[in-house]
Order: sequence, then structure tokens, then C-alpha cells
Amino acid sequence: MRLILILTALLIFQSAAATEFDEMKALADQGDADAQVNLGVMYDVGDGVPMSDAEAVKWYRKAADQGYARAQFKLGVMYAVGEGVPENDAEAVKWYRKAAEQGLAESQYLLGFMYRKGEGVPENDAEAVKWYRKAAEQGLAESQFELGVMYAVGEGVPVPEFIIPWFSEEGAPNNNTRAYVWWSVAKTQGHAQAATNIDKLKPKMTPQQIADGQALATKCYESNYKDCN
Repeated sequence: MRLILILTALLIFQSAAATEFDEMKALADQGDADAQVNLGVMYDVGDGVPMSDAEAVKWYRKAADQGYARAQFKLGVMYAVGEGVPENDAEAVKWYRKAAEQGLAESQYLLGFMYRKGEGVPENDAEAVKWYRKAAEQGLAESQFELGVMYAVGEGVPVPEFIIPWFSEEGAPNNNTRAYVWWSVAKTQGHAQAATNIDKLKPKMTPQQIADGQALATKCYESNYKDCN
């Protein structure tokens, strides 16, 4: 009896999954961008259908061409990793930018990363900081962490004249307080490396810098990352 119940439940589940796919496919075929990107995800991860990077890209592109930010981001990732399409950093940047300009935090972060690494675009630390900041101000912990790194090594950010420097391997001076702030708010979201970096940074800061960093981090966090300067 128990086996019969299990098999019955399995058949019901499979039927429901097939129905969900059919409904999604019908909407996608009608040009519904949300359904198209969801169908792309199903193919991307093999949810209810055989996994197919090519099919995922096909449906992501249909939605991306309609200006759907989430699909533009997903398509950018496929180009960045070379799944379903040949790896192409310039194309990845193109689609990241489209989504980033619509305010998608994950895409802003990855566009900043591409500028930081010089992949698909000329390396530009100031542009990296610009996009990291946009995502950081939306609460994306990974971008908050990377923005802290940029302050810590003094790249792409103004360098104050009077600081106690924490030098990068290249010898660039940093802004300890700003780095502390962004690592602190990333830490509150469970970012382990941010917590480790704070522990390494504190001995290189004056008591006043630490106090200023803590006060500013609190203001930043309580303002939902909008007042962090």
C-alpha cells in the first residue's frame, strides 16, 4: 500500500511539473518576457526538463531583447562562462550593462567586476567603484565587500592626504575608515571574508578611526545603505 501511495504521489508530481512547463511554454511562445526567462531558468538548471544551455540561452535572449533586466543579466552570465554560447567577455559586458542601467544589483556588481579585471572592457578602477557602489547601496553584500577592497588598496577612489596607510602589494595607500564601513555592513549580512578583513584592518587603525568607522557603518546600515559617506 505504501509503495502504491509513493508511486501515485510521484505521478501526480510529474503531471504537475509537466503542466507547469506547458503553461510556461505557452506564455513564453506568446512573448511573455517573464515566462521566457523562467523557461530559460528551467532549461538552465534542468528543472522539469532536460538541462540544455542552448535552450536556456535561446529563451534568455528572447526576454533580453524585450529589455527584461533579469534575462539580460542571465544572458550576460552565459556569455561570461561560455555555456550555450561561445565565451565572449565583450558580449557579457554588453548584457550586464543593459541590466545594470536598469538598476539590477547583481548585474551592477558583475559589471564592476569586469571593469576591475579588464575583461571585455579596458581596466578602469573608477568605473569598477562606480558600479560596485551602485550595487552596494542596494544592499548586495558581495559588492559592499569589493567596494571595501577598493578603498583598502586605494584604487578607483580618492585618497585622503592624512591617513595611516594599509598598503597593498603595489604600495597604494588606502582609506581605512571607508574600507571598515563597507566591510562592516557586508559582515552584518554574513560575509565571512569581510569579517576576516575587519580583524586584519583594526590593528592598522587609530582608535579614532575605528570609532568613526563604527559610527558611519551604523548610519549606513540604518539608512538602508543610502547614507554611507
